[in-house]
Parts: sequence; structure tokens; C-alpha cells
Amino acid sequence: IIVSDFQPSSQTGLNQKLNFMVTGLQDIDKCRQQLHDISVPLEVFEYIDQGRNPQLYTKECLERALAKNEQVKGKIDTMKKFKSLLIQELTKVFPEDMAKYKAIRGEDPPP
Repeated sequence: IIVSDFQPSSQTGLNQKLNFMVTGLQDIDKCRQQLHDISVPLEVFEYIDQGRNPQLYTKECLERALAKNEQVKGKIDTMKKFKSLLIQELTKVFPEDMAKYKAIRGEDPPP
């Protein structure tokens, strides 16, 4: 606003704002060495550009991870049930072969 509507009387205020910005950038530059190995996902900058809180990115990542974890856990549970049922059915149809299989796996001693 000061620059777009510049009046000679606002020169002092403009100088103060510019000095404040320069000081802030110098402070950021001093911290650069301490933060050289930190990487920020580009999505965080997109959140900031959209005017959203970058902490929401972390929250949403955690929520997505929890949802994916539940989904994978469900798949694992389903596969365990399937394996159990498959072994039961195979044992009915191929009792000798399944006894050998179980012996190899160390589940049951051979008959």
C-alpha cells in the first residue's frame, strides 16, 4: 500500500518496512546453516499457497496412514482366514499330502 500509493511523506514508513524485511531475511539466512538437511514436502507449500495451515498437512497424512493401515490390516486378516479355510479343505481332500506339508512346516508330527 505504501509503495503503490507513495507520497513523499510516507518515505519514513517505507524505509522502516524495508529495513524490517531486510532484517528478517538476514535472520532467516543466519538460520540456514542449522536447517540445511531438512526437507519439506512440496504439498506443504501448496497448503501454504492455498492459505491453509501447514499443520493440517501433517494431520491429513496421519489420517491417511491410519486409514491405509486399517485397510491393510483387514486384508491381512482376510488372508489369514482364507489360509485357514484352505488348509482345512485341502486336508479333507488330500489328507496325506497335507500331513506331509504340516510336518515340513512343523505344525503337526506326521501320523
